[in-house]
Amino acid sequence: MTDFLLRIANLCRKELLAIFKDPASRVILFVPAIMQSLIFGYAATYDLSNVPYALLDQSRTGASTELIAHLDSTGVFHRMATLRTQADIREVIDTEKALLVIQIAPNFEQQLSAGQPAAIQLILDARNSNTAGSAAGYVSAVVEHYNAELRTRAGAPPSPLTIESRAWFNPNLQTRWNLLPGLIAALSMLQTLLLTALSVAREREQGTFDQLLVTPMSPLEIMIGKALPPILVGLAQSTLILLVALFWFRIPMAGSLATLYTGLVFFTVASVGIGLSISAVSANMQQAMLYTFVLLMPMMLLSGLTTPVRNMPHALQVITMANPLRFAIDLVQRVYLEGVGLATVWHNLIPLSIIAVVTLPLAAWLFRHRLV
Repeated sequence: MTDFLLRIANLCRKELLAIFKDPASRVILFVPAIMQSLIFGYAATYDLSNVPYALLDQSRTGASTELIAHLDSTGVFHRMATLRTQADIREVIDTEKALLVIQIAPNFEQQLSAGQPAAIQLILDARNSNTAGSAAGYVSAVVEHYNAELRTRAGAPPSPLTIESRAWFNPNLQTRWNLLPGLIAALSMLQTLLLTALSVAREREQGTFDQLLVTPMSPLEIMIGKALPPILVGLAQSTLILLVALFWFRIPMAGSLATLYTGLVFFTVASVGIGLSISAVSANMQQAMLYTFVLLMPMMLLSGLTTPVRNMPHALQVITMANPLRFAIDLVQRVYLEGVGLATVWHNLIPLSIIAVVTLPLAAWLFRHRLV
């Protein structure tokens, strides 16, 4: 056992030296993870903070002015133009100067005073349907608040049915609260998969793979020695992204670090198994990089990071069962935001274990047979 551990330790040392011997490589391993987490945290968000709009107020009364004042006071809507005629609407929408145009009819105040329904028209730029839908929802919330004020002012009895919303786990409904915990797994997988895919391919390209095979080390020992350094690097990158989420974006963690890292270890081992299998069938580093990048995009899209898996077609949902990132993101998000323990997320560890049990022996078999 001592000799077994010593041989693995020597191979791990060799792999870590190959990874860290170049100062540029050390920077590439860790700086992109921090930069990507910051970019995703700030830029990749569905929250609206700046909605340019144009106003066509044909009423020009106190009621319409008051309604628009409610809209402007949110800090989200910023009026970029006050239109005079309906013919001006096309220009501001076509040139993307405004995301929406609010049109208020001439008889707006008269209808309100008479107790009749008074409608305002929203003309939306739906080329980005998600943003347009969110903006329309914001306007509806402002209008509903204005209606409540009118009912109170008129002395009308409160509505018999009211809705009070409470958001659990993300009280401010911020996108980054959902996105950044998922990035703890997603961004680390990119480097982990790439490192393991290049490991054996680099040996082949440098002509040292045959020398490795004739050493006293067994294929199992070679596989373990190749797998441990990327696992350590992947966990280190996950830790960096976790620190960014905790201390830069101030997203509180509700769960246990022990539970989180238990899941990350299972996920990283499964990712390393996939990477080693890619590396074993790649003749050179160029092939390994090509296979890795071809595989990464579908894994990201089918992970549930940006779109829920349950909304995908059934056939794609079945395919995601072979994607370790799907189970890792669900596990990390639930542990981070909900504070659940292993008793709740154990079902995510089973498919990760199955993927690792399939891919790691496959990689060892490919090492043994030297398939190219």
